[in-house]
Parts: sequence; C-alpha cells; structure tokens
Amino acid sequence: MIIGKIQKNEKSIRFNLDLNCSNCQKKVPGGVKVSEKYSKTEEFKKELEGFKKNYLCGICRDKKRVNRS
Repeated sequence: MIIGKIQKNEKSIRFNLDLNCSNCQKKVPGGVKVSEKYSKTEEFKKELEGFKKNYLCGICRDKKRVNRS
C-alpha cells in the first residue's frame, strides 16, 4: 500500500506494519511504501495512526460491504 504521493525521482521507503483488524482483532500482514520526505512529517504520523485504528481485514471489509447493499 502506498501512503501519500511519491514523485518519479523521489526516494521511497518500504516498511512492514503490525496491523490488527479493528473489528475482529485478527493480525494482518501489512507493507507500506511512502516517500522519504513525507515519512518524516507529523502529518504522516497522524495519517498512519488513523489508518491503524480504522483498518479492516478482508473478511470484515467484505461483511461490511455486503451489509450496506
């Protein structure tokens, strides 16, 4: 998954996150790619925390999507 925007000639960083589904608490593997400049900002830290809090695994995401229909 890519967070933020990465320009053509910009360096990017790739790292793994410890993600848990916010609904069922199942551990989910998560790799993130982000630009080197953006990774050092306070905005990135806030966005990453929000992402972790609201992350749904594939099963829970599908259940939520089906229930909306």
